[in-house]
Amino acid sequence: MSAPSRPRASGIGRVLVAVYAILAIAALGRSIFQIIDRFDEAPIAFSLSAVSAVVYVLATVALAAGWDRLAWITISFELAGVLVVGTLSLAAPALLGLDDANPFGREATVWSAFGAGYLFIPLALPVLGILWLRSRARSAVDA
Repeated sequence: MSAPSRPRASGIGRVLVAVYAILAIAALGRSIFQIIDRFDEAPIAFSLSAVSAVVYVLATVALAAGWDRLAWITISFELAGVLVVGTLSLAAPALLGLDDANPFGREATVWSAFGAGYLFIPLALPVLGILWLRSRARSAVDA
């Protein structure tokens, strides 16, 4: 008889899922508002806001449900998105249709300036998510 496994969303996993859920709601609200209110000002940036919202929603569901493969995919995509969009928003904001690199500006996305408008949580969260997924994978192998 094997030992009972810990619930998926316990301890740090529960906190991680909660933070992802909060960021998903924030990104979804921001992207919907930007697209409805002023999509013509920065269509690329606002489309990226919508992409980030979908990624956060999928990552939240995947982490909460224990769908590790989807969690790995979404969190890896999120990290790549934060790094690429963050770099472009600072180095070449015009490529994203942004007037400037202001992370608090009217045209900023969740991933602009590496998530500076969200206290850099979008940059730290995928790193923490990957570390947590790795620790879960190791504990599953050890069990």
